[in-house]
Amino acid sequence: MAEDKKPEGPRQQFGDIAPALAGYSEDVLFGQEWEDPDLSSRDRSLVTVASLITSGSSEQLAFHLGKARENGVSDTELIATITHMAFYAGWPKAMSALTVAREVLAED
Repeated sequence: MAEDKKPEGPRQQFGDIAPALAGYSEDVLFGQEWEDPDLSSRDRSLVTVASLITSGSSEQLAFHLGKARENGVSDTELIATITHMAFYAGWPKAMSALTVAREVLAED
């Protein structure tokens, strides 16, 4: 993954307290896994968004909604994904995801 697409530099954010986890985030997750050609970046983004909704990880969801848009997922598709996940992850998690999505999708 290109340097400008990393999530605000995990090494910069957390390298002082968790250098190993920050390194795995940049090198393995965003360096190797996100670049694996077996799954398109667009599909990888949808899977990640769905997973974050399921786990209730709203803090990470904001970044990944933006990344999904960069990877070609439309706003309509993101809202449809959140709606679909309400039936599998639960209504409260979907509603929390909508709160995050409202802020992210309002950004240009």
